[in-house]
Amino acid sequence: MSQFPTADHLASWAGLCPGNNESAGKHHSGKTRKGSKWLRKALVESASSAARTKDTYLAAQFGRLKGRCGYKKAVVAVAHSLLVIAYHVLSRQAPYHDLGYDYFQRRDSEAHKNRLLHQLERLGYQVTVAPAA
Repeated sequence: MSQFPTADHLASWAGLCPGNNESAGKHHSGKTRKGSKWLRKALVESASSAARTKDTYLAAQFGRLKGRCGYKKAVVAVAHSLLVIAYHVLSRQAPYHDLGYDYFQRRDSEAHKNRLLHQLERLGYQVTVAPAA
């Protein structure tokens, strides 16, 4: 893995980095780069399988993205995540630890609570939060 200084360089070489298309301050969906077509096919097929697993981080990521951007773009995003995971596992010589299916729910719940509190305060309410019994 010493060929690539970072996981981003590897993803760029493989053609799985997200495209960037900006014009006049507007961000448009960009195509992925041309890269290793054999590696891309293997990763996309693996990502499609990983998306169908139960209670894994990759399945949660796929389900979260599929609603917004569609099946194919979500699979490519999961393939990018698989490549980044493989880079870190190989470069650090450490085993892979799955973050879990509820990773996004755990991460977003605090932000969601804070957003709702600020929204109520902007409407002129004074809010105190206490846990439910």
